[in-house]
Amino acid sequence: MNLIDTSKPIVEMLGITKHFGQVIANEDVTFTLMPGEIHGLLGENGAGKTTLMNILYGLHQPDSGKIFINGHPITIKSPHDAIQYGIGMVHQHFMQVPTQKVVDNIILGLKNAGRFILDRHTARERLIRLSESFGLKIDPEAYIWQLSIGDRQRVEILKALYRDIKVLILDEPTSVLTPKETEELFHTIRKLVESGLSVIFITHHLEEALSITNQVTVLRNGKVVGTIPTRGTNKTELASMMVGREVLFRLEHEINQRNEKQEILIVDGLSAYNDRGILALQDISFKVMSGEIVGIAGVDGNGQSELVQVLTGIRSAFKGRFWVDGIDLTRATPQAILMHNVGHIPENLEDGLIGEFSLIDNFMLDLHYVRPYSHRGILDHNRMVENARQLISQYDIRAPNENIKARTLSGGNKQKMIVAREISRNPRLLLAAHPTRGVDIGAEEYIQNLLLKKRAEGMAILLISTKLDEIMSLSDRILVMYRGRIMGEILREEANIKKIGLLMAGSEG
Repeated sequence: MNLIDTSKPIVEMLGITKHFGQVIANEDVTFTLMPGEIHGLLGENGAGKTTLMNILYGLHQPDSGKIFINGHPITIKSPHDAIQYGIGMVHQHFMQVPTQKVVDNIILGLKNAGRFILDRHTARERLIRLSESFGLKIDPEAYIWQLSIGDRQRVEILKALYRDIKVLILDEPTSVLTPKETEELFHTIRKLVESGLSVIFITHHLEEALSITNQVTVLRNGKVVGTIPTRGTNKTELASMMVGREVLFRLEHEINQRNEKQEILIVDGLSAYNDRGILALQDISFKVMSGEIVGIAGVDGNGQSELVQVLTGIRSAFKGRFWVDGIDLTRATPQAILMHNVGHIPENLEDGLIGEFSLIDNFMLDLHYVRPYSHRGILDHNRMVENARQLISQYDIRAPNENIKARTLSGGNKQKMIVAREISRNPRLLLAAHPTRGVDIGAEEYIQNLLLKKRAEGMAILLISTKLDEIMSLSDRILVMYRGRIMGEILREEANIKKIGLLMAGSEG
């Protein structure tokens, strides 16, 4: 085993520049990773973080610049090359075959893997040893589709470890995790570093960067703003470096401009099954008034998704009813519900846009049949373009133009696009499931203040989020869900993390 000089960088990227057409994703970027370090790569959505690491992992080739591993200049033409140099990457969107078992996904792509039964048996035994060593317990014979998001991420980490990597790149690893799963991931990362690995942690969450990293490099508009020790910085400084201005971390709770509140959403005794035929909603009842934000708190998987699906017509309830503005929509189609002035920010990006469609067309989803964009079945292209340009500008969506395909945007910019479309329709009721998931601190501040502004204008908002600070700061009332039931209701001024945490764990006390 070769000894590595811990005083010299394990990875150096010097003067990296990368263009995609007219867009400069990285411009003269220099990045250094030391052995045994957890180095945060911080920046807004579209700042160039993932592109830079995709270059290190061989998915993209730089237009200019050099890469050194342990002081030696190298060329990385593919992920296979990267792995040969000891570099592994866990992507934000997992690269797995859902219909195969864990062990088969782990050895997928390895030479001779799966050719003989002995190879699979050996792989299984090694996988078990690795999982036990790093506290990444997983059933090797489980199918990927049976696993939780947290378990699927463990599979990706184990896949990298199985290939004897020395550098692990984690791209937005907490964007799909619950708070508990995030804690477990951080524990795993620290164990990996103790064992000799170096970690690059891509994130736009300031608290995460401050909690887990040793150093942070901040990118803005494809350029390096600076690299600083985590111990010597704070949330305010990092936010300012990220967005180029002061971020106040203050939400503006405007007074409701309408004195008389109306019952916009009434839910009475809703019960529904999930996809596996298990009871996911059990006798749910609540109301959302005009000019009010009602937050639904709870660990993912306790019925929040099924509740939103029922309220948007995607899933049928076998018991109970719900009304919007006095109209019973329990058996209505998704289109009929949207036509009754209901907006929907879905929890999954894939459900809110069509990747192969342009931004223009994605902004028109659910609007293509209404004036002023459609007249007697004929679309007004000029108005569609004008609408897209206005929303791109107003919501600071980082895109070279309105004609590009939605799939080319970063995850955070896709989320901003969906929020822009749904709120611009000015619905009476907005079902907002994780509206700030995957967006940077500047966009999060903007979206949260926008929700409060719409609340003050009289919009009724049902907010679903696993971020307790978001729920507590935005909601007028908080409902906590556990195993398909509402465990309790708390007013914002009475809410605290301990009280909500107990209800999230199923305690009624």
